[in-house]
Amino acid sequence: MHVLFVDDDTMNRRVVRDMLEIAGVKMDEAADGPSGLALIESADYALILMDLRMPGMDGLTAIKHIRERNDAKAALPILVVTADTSLDIRERCIANGADDLLQKPVAMNSLYEAMAMTIANRAQAKAS
Repeated sequence: MHVLFVDDDTMNRRVVRDMLEIAGVKMDEAADGPSGLALIESADYALILMDLRMPGMDGLTAIKHIRERNDAKAALPILVVTADTSLDIRERCIANGADDLLQKPVAMNSLYEAMAMTIANRAQAKAS
């Protein structure tokens, strides 16, 4: 499996990369929304992990750009990974095109479960 993690925090990317390597998952990383969007152009991903708060382009804006594409990549599963604890954050993310949300700090088992569920739900929705 090949995933993309877009997060401006180097340590967050390192921690998630280490967790994914244990499971044999290959991870590309981007430090901001525009860099993440550029990587989507050049690779095929099974899932995108997206932070919300980044300089320049926030995660919700990046998600909107992905969903507005006119190709199959518009339907990529997107799991928001955020420290935002707003009461309505999950609803806002889903309303803006995310599939689900995972709160930071991320635990390994929670990450694996959320990734699997996000991919499965997107595949089921596509089949319906």
